[in-house]
Amino acid sequence: MALETDFIVIGSGVAGLRSAVELAAAGARVTVLTKDKASESNTEYAQGGVAVVLSDDDNAELHEEDTLVAGAGLCDPEAVETLVTEGTRYIKQLIDWGTEFDREGGRLVFTQEAAHSRRRILHAHGDSTGKEIVRALIARARAEKNIVLMPFANTESLIVRDERCRGVRFLDPILRAPRELFAKAVILCTGGAGQLYQHTTNPSVATGDGMAMAYFAGAEMADMEFVQFHPTALNIEKAPRFLLSEAMRGEGGILRNKYGERFMGNYDERLELAPRDIVSRSIVAEMRRTGTRNVFLDMTALSEEFLKERFPKIYETCKMYDLNIAKDLLPVSPASHYCMGGVRTDLHGRSTLAGLYAAGEVTCTGVHGANRLASNSLLEGLVFGARAGAAALADSAGLDLKDFKETDDERRAANDEPAPDGLATAVRKRVKRVMWERVGILRDRDSLTRALREFEQIARANLSVSSRNFVTLARLVAAGALWREESRGGHYRLDFPERREDFRVHSIQRKDAPMKTSERINFEQ
Repeated sequence: MALETDFIVIGSGVAGLRSAVELAAAGARVTVLTKDKASESNTEYAQGGVAVVLSDDDNAELHEEDTLVAGAGLCDPEAVETLVTEGTRYIKQLIDWGTEFDREGGRLVFTQEAAHSRRRILHAHGDSTGKEIVRALIARARAEKNIVLMPFANTESLIVRDERCRGVRFLDPILRAPRELFAKAVILCTGGAGQLYQHTTNPSVATGDGMAMAYFAGAEMADMEFVQFHPTALNIEKAPRFLLSEAMRGEGGILRNKYGERFMGNYDERLELAPRDIVSRSIVAEMRRTGTRNVFLDMTALSEEFLKERFPKIYETCKMYDLNIAKDLLPVSPASHYCMGGVRTDLHGRSTLAGLYAAGEVTCTGVHGANRLASNSLLEGLVFGARAGAAALADSAGLDLKDFKETDDERRAANDEPAPDGLATAVRKRVKRVMWERVGILRDRDSLTRALREFEQIARANLSVSSRNFVTLARLVAAGALWREESRGGHYRLDFPERREDFRVHSIQRKDAPMKTSERINFEQ
């Protein structure tokens, strides 16, 4: 028997929780599905903080300009304006809901990060900002009696009928069997796809399933080639690539090569505070020049007392590996971190498929362009999560759930899924390696073409839903990267190292359709 609710939110990061609260506050029944515990998301791992205009020496115009510069000519100005102007209101609301950002003498503390012209980054508990925001939002969501949080419910596909998304198919966490859940609208807040790469700062849940589900349902995907690699992930053999926050360089951290030399001056006049894509490429170039697998982040000019208070989680994690961030040089190298591309949406979270909305890293709103400005992601999740919830509510005012039942033919088609594959681990491992080696920080036609051939060969196997999604996403990123014959933001082509004005357009991919381009991400429905 199929289940029903008014609205389905997939994902419990900042975007998902904020959209759920927006819906429930209007009296709607909301079911939040997440494939892990409710607090497990990319949001929880966001260390550096959230960028917002609240300090006396800052204004929305400066924040907007910094975002546009970082985006390398591909930001949507209207989306950026929406982010920076509405962001202040939503951060103040978070504070009213009990979010405890760090303060000194009762005043909010702001820090500096790369490519920001002002100290506008709020943080919580030093380097656990995302975790604190999730805590406050989960508490707020649980206060709404109309919100049902359903952890360990893995969504497998979207239900589409008459060219409208009408629900989802998910794995019931108790019965361990497929179930259907119908709703007036579905809001995807499933985060990014950092796990596509062999080396990533993202948690294990960041496999891009939401993007793949939207693609297979017929929604348009935009700018999939733009992947941001964080410059400084802790590089220790047999250890996960733990993120060493951008804020560490903002507080004065210096990058050194194996000879102890500060090298960023050879690549960019902004030194360690250059945009992430430039710092990442500079590190790769320096590693190649010196024949090493890492460089070093030097925080030794700062006191141990300050570092322990400012970066408590990083301090304790490094300590587990016998590293003292106040005394030792920290071995670092780049790792995949954030997807600028994703489900194409308008300024209200509407995808190109009716009934399907999206917010957060799963989307491409035009806010980030070709390269996300540090600490804009949490703000995007808040602002556009709320906007997506409000739009879904308004757009579905006249809908009746009784019209959303499946036909027998649709139910039989739903059960005709690919068989579970026994090669899931091998498939994922191979895709991650190919993505890192051939669709990584430095790209060219030959490596991208070879990657696409390999993905097509893997896709011919009888794969499970999750493996099919994983390979499909890898193919979308590689296809976009092969098409874009220029270097811009997070996308760098060795064979096309210059930015080209004729490529100042967005790549749009849709199932069973050729690649197309658009001058704008946002669209009119």
